[in-house]
Amino acid sequence: MSVRDRFTARIVALGVGVLALALPAIALAEDRPQLVNVRGTIEKLDGQTLHVKSREGNPVTVALADNYAVWVVVKTDVSAIKPNDYIAIAALAQPDGTLKAQMVQIFPEAMRGIAEGHSPWDLTPDSTMTNATVEAIVAKANDRAITLKYKGGEKIAVVPPEAPIVTLKPGTKDVLKPGAHIFIVAAKQPDGMLTARGVSVGENGMVPPN
Repeated sequence: MSVRDRFTARIVALGVGVLALALPAIALAEDRPQLVNVRGTIEKLDGQTLHVKSREGNPVTVALADNYAVWVVVKTDVSAIKPNDYIAIAALAQPDGTLKAQMVQIFPEAMRGIAEGHSPWDLTPDSTMTNATVEAIVAKANDRAITLKYKGGEKIAVVPPEAPIVTLKPGTKDVLKPGAHIFIVAAKQPDGMLTARGVSVGENGMVPPN
């Protein structure tokens, strides 16, 4: 089961009350539909329908749930990562078995354990996603080597200076303005419609690095 599938299953178990504290874009369905990552810019918000121009330049329409959550993606820096933090790292596998981080997202404490594990991701070809607890941080020249522990495994991720570090803060639909950069995990329904329970939006024009 992929990270996104485990995440969906966990949110179903926790219930909608915790949904507002979950990852910034969540799609739910009892039959676990295909999950699709949507990256792009907002064209317009029409009621509960979000029109997006994808990063590939294609028009994408996402139907938002009545109680959809909005998360603002905020830049921070590597010094904000502490032992015992729960984080997500998109990365590329290296020949020595370590991971080279492409981005790091620090979760609020209420989201600890969300989608825990290591699996493929689609940020770039061959990228992976690891959601895990920070066991240790070691300075390594200009980089940071972070030991990550998750159920059933452990990884070491090297975070280079150019890797964006972000965290999340609650937002409102007022930030869903044309031109804003978004990231959504949407559920693809049998009829092809994309639905989602949340949207993450980059702060001050930032592109969410997910």
